[in-house]
Amino acid sequence: MIDLSVKKDVLERNVQKAKAKGVIIPTFKQMRDPGRVPEKIKARLKNTGLWDIDPVNLFRITWKNEPKDSGGLYGGPNFIELPSRLTGVDARIICMVGKFFPTGCHKVGAAFGCLVPRLVTGQFDASSQKAVWPSTGNYCRGGAFNSKLLAVDSVAILPEGMSRERFEWLSKIAGEVIATPGTESNVKEIFDKTHELKATRKDVLIFNQFEEMGNYLWHYNVTGSAIADAFESIKGRDGNFAGVCFTSGSAGTLASGDYLKQRYPYSRIAVGEALQCPTILRNGFGAHRLEGIGDKHIPWVHNVKNTDMAIAIDDNDSIALLRLFNEEAGKEYLEKEAGLSREDIGVLSYMGISGISNMLCAIKFAKYYELTGKDVVATVLTDSVEMYLSRIAELRAEEGEYRLLDASADFAAGLQGQGTDNLIELGYTGRKGVHNLKYYTWVEQQGRTADELDDQWYHQEKSFLGVQKQADEIDTLIDAFNERTGLL
Repeated sequence: MIDLSVKKDVLERNVQKAKAKGVIIPTFKQMRDPGRVPEKIKARLKNTGLWDIDPVNLFRITWKNEPKDSGGLYGGPNFIELPSRLTGVDARIICMVGKFFPTGCHKVGAAFGCLVPRLVTGQFDASSQKAVWPSTGNYCRGGAFNSKLLAVDSVAILPEGMSRERFEWLSKIAGEVIATPGTESNVKEIFDKTHELKATRKDVLIFNQFEEMGNYLWHYNVTGSAIADAFESIKGRDGNFAGVCFTSGSAGTLASGDYLKQRYPYSRIAVGEALQCPTILRNGFGAHRLEGIGDKHIPWVHNVKNTDMAIAIDDNDSIALLRLFNEEAGKEYLEKEAGLSREDIGVLSYMGISGISNMLCAIKFAKYYELTGKDVVATVLTDSVEMYLSRIAELRAEEGEYRLLDASADFAAGLQGQGTDNLIELGYTGRKGVHNLKYYTWVEQQGRTADELDDQWYHQEKSFLGVQKQADEIDTLIDAFNERTGLL
């Protein structure tokens, strides 16, 4: 569970710094239901851009932002429903849209869930420490952004092979940026760097998204309730919530599936990974191109005991569809040959590479369970194509111009051709086998104990079930923090 013990002297320093910098912190309740946000905050948001470095943008860490670049307030959850002409399945696939968070990605929420409990308890000292954000992609962007808004110094760590857009943006936001060897699947190299920092520097505190339960807590409370709201808004009289499908970066988003299973007991949770690195599917390893998907290990925050299926996605399909959805020849094919409307084609830009992979997981899930038009499957679009424009340019340089013939092949193979291969339905022993893989990363390498690992399986009231109940206690601490700054 999340340690919420208070260090009074450090907390007082954090309060004074927040007061000096004009920092007001939102509660989990406000992120779930922005109708609770004070009018004073809403008035400021009307004159603030979505990506502005302004503490008031902490109140835009929600799925319910008005979808505009500047001055937006709130509405219903941001999601799209994909047409069957595109997916090739009767099941209704809804995708939560991360583009309308600050930084263009929902990872600001996961980072908030990790940092804020330490800030409002005084376990992190904003006056002397730096927040370190190790990541295979967007989490370090979200952490650096939140740090800037919360008047905290930050260090971003990510693999050197990530997209140019990430590094260019981070260089302007984070205090330090450290590039580690490799690409998306080189998680251990990131862990090695954090060990080095802890051993050589006294001014850092590591916020490791793969093990920080604040990541789990934010998605359980905020993403889970937003998906439920989206489903309730479209389900009609006989709609059935069939489940969620998420590729696993840190596995934080999978926590929303725990919330949804409690609300819709017959729903299922599927976890996706790259076929080129099938850690869950085959105890495998390798490198791949699905940016933001970290693997060769099972994240500590993944509640494997509640996971029903593992699905592997070929990174070639995701890369091909990135071009299909965003090259002019691809858009022309989708309109004239596949029969999609211009509006349907336009929102496909809301999908980054991991979002495309999530969509493919949902398609395979729907085919495996033979879902009908009454069934709804949910996933998330972590970020948008804006994070990958350099990748499209690189592909164009490597493979040549994208033609209608390419679009036809990619549509047929990458979308309509998705089957029920490279997936596995997990029973009790299958789940236990995946759970046991945590031992090699977290007990042997990262200092966790075997008893802690067993608690995740046999005594979940000490781990996942216990964490689920901590949001209200953290909200009380946030309210007390804001009251002491006097800014509200």
